[in-house]
Amino acid sequence: MIRVSRYIIYLLILSTSYLNAEPQLSSWYTEKTGKYARIFTSKANEASGTTSITWSRGQGIQNSPTYAGIHAIYNSADWVYIKTSGLGFHVMGPWYLNEAKTRDFPSFPGNTATTYRVPKTPTVFNGNVTTSPGAIGYFVDGVALFDATDTFSYISSSGADGSPLGGGRGDGVWNRDAYVNEGVTFDAAFAHQAMNLHHYHANAPAVRHLLGGSVDYNELTNRYTENFNGLHSPILGWVADGHPVYGPYAYDDPIDPDSKIRRMISGYQKRDGTNGSTNLNSTGRRSLPRWVTTLEGRSTSISSNRYGPNVSNQYILGHYLEDYAYKGHLGLTQGKDYDLDEHNGRFCVTPEFPEGVWAYFTTVEDDGTPVFPYNVGRNYYGTPSGGSVNAVPAQAIKIFSGGPNKQHQAKTISSTNNVVTFIWDTVEGASYRVDASPDLKTWYEGNVKFTADSINQDSIYNKPGSRADRFYRMIRTGIEDFDNSGFSDDFGDGPEPGNNNGAGGINPGGGGGPGGGSNPTGNDLIVAPDQGRAG
Repeated sequence: MIRVSRYIIYLLILSTSYLNAEPQLSSWYTEKTGKYARIFTSKANEASGTTSITWSRGQGIQNSPTYAGIHAIYNSADWVYIKTSGLGFHVMGPWYLNEAKTRDFPSFPGNTATTYRVPKTPTVFNGNVTTSPGAIGYFVDGVALFDATDTFSYISSSGADGSPLGGGRGDGVWNRDAYVNEGVTFDAAFAHQAMNLHHYHANAPAVRHLLGGSVDYNELTNRYTENFNGLHSPILGWVADGHPVYGPYAYDDPIDPDSKIRRMISGYQKRDGTNGSTNLNSTGRRSLPRWVTTLEGRSTSISSNRYGPNVSNQYILGHYLEDYAYKGHLGLTQGKDYDLDEHNGRFCVTPEFPEGVWAYFTTVEDDGTPVFPYNVGRNYYGTPSGGSVNAVPAQAIKIFSGGPNKQHQAKTISSTNNVVTFIWDTVEGASYRVDASPDLKTWYEGNVKFTADSINQDSIYNKPGSRADRFYRMIRTGIEDFDNSGFSDDFGDGPEPGNNNGAGGINPGGGGGPGGGSNPTGNDLIVAPDQGRAG
């Protein structure tokens, strides 16, 4: 039996009610909340399994630890708000600029202290808004979702691509594919960072593995492997237009949940002459695909000063987004020859939306290799009314509190002979004390005290000589300094606001002492083991 203050019980009931009601609220990944973000800083550390909770390179500076993923969810009539550090629960990194992994990527990720909102109701079809640089949505683990481009394009006058090293962004006619051009800089989870903003452009295997999707993970090698488990993919994220992103596997018949489950087929192919497409290998890059007209309003005809480079080893077919044609413009049929429309989605029933929803899908090969356009097409399906905001409005209701504010609880309790063993759900870096009482009135301060080094911490309590029944409570007594940018301080024991570079130490916290009851911060947890099992 677990008892907490009435205030905390009310919050938990309220949260459960909301989270069970709507996928927009229930799909966010919170299972590992309270865990520090970690990276491999080098291939040597990756090989030895040595992770870091502090780091510094470029704009990615963590002089003190911070917490991974989403740490707060708010609900209002029209919006879902999340607060996230932007850092994954999996071990991120390492990152390099070349295949040989001898040149370091210029920046590590960092806590971005992001507040992001998504419309509660998916917006109706618009189709005219092109995705913009930066986050176009968020994956359910709190990591940013970027579109298919790396924001650089070909510069005809110089005969080279735009580059972050100089020369400008480019003409905007032949736009570079991020996976093809920047994939060498991705870590094992296909992610990297812009400045300190960690993000995915394509398949997100670490997120899919966290959710129990069709991805295996080898901790010894830090590698992800596609392995279809026969199940419909879960929701991986939410886009700014309010539509969900699913993994690669869905029902064969979009409106029949009893049909077989299989991998979704992209509506795009390379312009290589097959299916009547223009063969850029022979014609050169002298015309644009039809989708630039239907989606962006550009003409397929271009003047000679806007031609792209000929296909070569340096500019392989697929180097640019415009190297792809939409199959529907080649006379092929959606639902027969391919599954997904120009926006990389379809209307279908899913386990979370039995009445149907228009959804984006991640596209991959059988082995998990990303397939264009990866997650979201060149344009949003709906209107991207969501995005980053400075603050959560007062009328929004907080339905989840995690990270350093996670409420601790007993996950398992067992008793053997004269010893009671608890496994606690804790916050990494927080300190706790376990007290005992014979009657819930008089409390004796326990000698079981610890600072959690994980989110699952065990503790042992010896029964009194009388073997009388006892009640136990765990009290949070403090927390080590951490990068608190973007975090609230629900327990009142966190670092001072803006004190993001602390070197550790325990701050004194609340908690009932001998004879005390629960305290207003809710950090007093009472556990009564079953009669006869523990005393």
